[in-house]
Order: sequence, then C-alpha cells, then structure tokens
Amino acid sequence: EVQLQASGGGLVQAGGSLRLSCAASGFSFDDYDIGWFRQAPGKEREGVSCISSSDGTTLYADSVKGRFTISSDNAKNTVYLQMSSLKPEDTAVYYCAAVDVDYGLGLEVEEYDYWGQGTQVTVSS
Repeated sequence: EVQLQASGGGLVQAGGSLRLSCAASGFSFDDYDIGWFRQAPGKEREGVSCISSSDGTTLYADSVKGRFTISSDNAKNTVYLQMSSLKPEDTAVYYCAAVDVDYGLGLEVEEYDYWGQGTQVTVSS
C-alpha cells in the first residue's frame, strides 16, 4: 500500500523557519517523483516544489523561490522541504504527493497519483 506521511508543520513567526518531512512507503522511491503542495483556506491547492528521484532536478513555484529548498534522502525514502523567511501568506496545509517518473516533473496537482494527509503550517505576523 502506497503511503505518504507529511510532518513538521507548526506555528512560527514571520521570518522564521520550518522543515517539513515526507516519509514514503509501499513503493519504490526510484519510480516516483515527489512534490509538495499547499492549500490555504478558501483557495485551490497549488504546487510549491518537486524533486526528481532520478537526477535530483528541482522545481519551485515563483512565490517560494529563494526561500524554500527541497531535498531527498533516498536511503530513508524521505523528502524534505526546508522553509525559511516564512511569510503569513505561506500559511496553509502542506501536502506531499507522488507521481510516476514517466509522467515528467511538474507542479500540476492533477498529475500526482498519491497524496499524504497534510500538515498545517501557520505563520503569524
């Protein structure tokens, strides 16, 4: 059974940092790329960042470039999202998701096959 477990969310002041983790199980990590998404209240889910399992290529949404860093520990089947210089507008439920590597790396929600349960990130001003 494919499972993705997101963790690491919390409450932080603006300018602060958090590191999210996405632990994957039930599938071969090499067969899937992993993405991070977020959904704020009243808004649609949007792509934040993703990483290729084959060559480590990364993509970022413009809104987080230079502030967020995605990384992968294939030995632990875990992907991390280091978030720095957080802003109140980063407040959302953050989800990790997996997409077959054959699909190609991207940040479109509909591309992803498997989703974790989400972790809340709240940035206070």
